[in-house]
Amino acid sequence: MKKDIHPAYYNATVSCACGNTFQTGSIMKELKIEICNACHPFYTGKEKTLDAAGRVEKFKRKVASATALKKKSK
Repeated sequence: MKKDIHPAYYNATVSCACGNTFQTGSIMKELKIEICNACHPFYTGKEKTLDAAGRVEKFKRKVASATALKKKSK
């Protein structure tokens, strides 16, 4: 293996926008991130679920009205 071709590897401090910090390995000494496992909705359990049923019903009404207009024009 060639010498002196790899970057220096550090124990990096990762800082999140929410204030959470943790250590990891990186070629940078300090990393700043916007979202982490302490503030991401999926990991915190504060996830909002979308009402897909309402969207499906809206689509079905739209298709039904388009079908009715198509039959009316014939």
